[in-house]
Amino acid sequence: MVTAAPRDCGAMGSRLRLLQAVDTEYTADSVEWCPLDGCRHLLACGTYQLQKPEDKSGLDMDEPQVRLGRLYLYSFSEDSSACPLVEIQRRDTSAILDMKWCHIPVAGHALLGAADAGGSIELLRLVGSEWNAPTLLLSSCCVLEEHCLALSLDWSTGGTSRDSDQSLKIVSSDSKGQLHLLQVEDAGLRAAATWQAHRFEAWVAAFNYWQTEIVYSGGDDGLLKGWDTRTPGSPVFSSERHSMGVCSIRNSPHQEGVLATGSYDEHVLLWDTRNMEQPFADLPTQGGVWRLRWHPRQQHLLLAACMHGGFTIFNCQKAVVFKELSHAKQLAQRNVSPSRNPFQEKQDICTVSVSHKLPNSLVYGADWSWLTSRRLPQTQPALPVGSSLLSDPGAQTAEAANNLKVGSQLLGLPTFDPLAGHDGETCSKPQSGAKGRPSFQPLTEDTILSSSPGTKIYDCDSYLETANLDSSLLATCSFYNHTLHLWKWDSR
Repeated sequence: MVTAAPRDCGAMGSRLRLLQAVDTEYTADSVEWCPLDGCRHLLACGTYQLQKPEDKSGLDMDEPQVRLGRLYLYSFSEDSSACPLVEIQRRDTSAILDMKWCHIPVAGHALLGAADAGGSIELLRLVGSEWNAPTLLLSSCCVLEEHCLALSLDWSTGGTSRDSDQSLKIVSSDSKGQLHLLQVEDAGLRAAATWQAHRFEAWVAAFNYWQTEIVYSGGDDGLLKGWDTRTPGSPVFSSERHSMGVCSIRNSPHQEGVLATGSYDEHVLLWDTRNMEQPFADLPTQGGVWRLRWHPRQQHLLLAACMHGGFTIFNCQKAVVFKELSHAKQLAQRNVSPSRNPFQEKQDICTVSVSHKLPNSLVYGADWSWLTSRRLPQTQPALPVGSSLLSDPGAQTAEAANNLKVGSQLLGLPTFDPLAGHDGETCSKPQSGAKGRPSFQPLTEDTILSSSPGTKIYDCDSYLETANLDSSLLATCSFYNHTLHLWKWDSR
């Protein structure tokens, strides 16, 4: 079984540095770096908060709970070395359950899709000028279903390019167990199909990025299902391999056929989409897996937001290689059962590159930055992975553990008083309506950003050949302590 060993990561030269901790006021559950060239310095963070009634004695028990939310837009900037993330917009909204940027511009603009507690999918268009900070404006909205929560969404582009004649779609899931296929058109969003997929909450829906007529879904019934959107009435497959609710699904944008799924059962499973009877790797996480993200550059790295287990980075290189060898062997030897997992006895099929727990928090959101970096001589020492960045990484409050219940955190989040601050350096509370031209401008040597001493960041693919791919920026966000964290990770 794979176990986290932070001290071993440090011995191999891996270093994790906390660059910034930002108070999001509401509990944060979604964080997304923009993938589009020229906009990769932008980071969106979504929040979720149950409104606390002032007078519980007069509370109407039949009255629906009010779920508040706020969308933050940050710019990664070198204006302040202590606080490289600068807030440039905040937008009050219904509670946000999921967000994703479209990987291609639409009508010349970057689009951010958001799934909210009002049962709606909103499209927000990024606008701005040479002198004004980028701003997200509501472009269109589609209500999936009355009296339900929109729990997830995914774009049909995934991490790959889209053919010019291929229509752009969104798939979403809701708290009634339904999936919704939406068509993105010039006039906005149009509902294309809706079908019942799960008995309970459908926590996640995602496209197969290499075959976009296929979508996957995971629900609180513990089932992972595949669907053909051309005939969505019955599933292509249904798997009970996870023992608890399936809440994260991520197709690899680099390797066709590789699918990662995560569950409340504290396991990440890797699948070969050519054979969904049995996963080819099982990765224990020590926490329920709410988000999965493949690294945009290093195709074998998988980032997992593991709730009370913090976040983990897996190196899946061996697993993917063995998957292909196994498939080739099965083709050559027809007597080998395709349902047999040839790696059941292997303990080192995937390795843990980083495992870091955050005390007094549930890490729900995690994402890699698309910015690339070139390493310069270090001017200050980095902390080894697993060191006490905020406080004791092994500390875990009973409150967080006791409140980790299947399906309860997002649909019935208990309200808590803000927890004590961190030991590490943090920035002051973000100010609303920050204006001014962002200091980051891509494509020129004069606009290089410093993520930390010794590193330069570029928002341009032309720098990839000279970039140091061993250095990455990532962001995580968490419940209870309502904090957005910005990290720099040197894998060597």
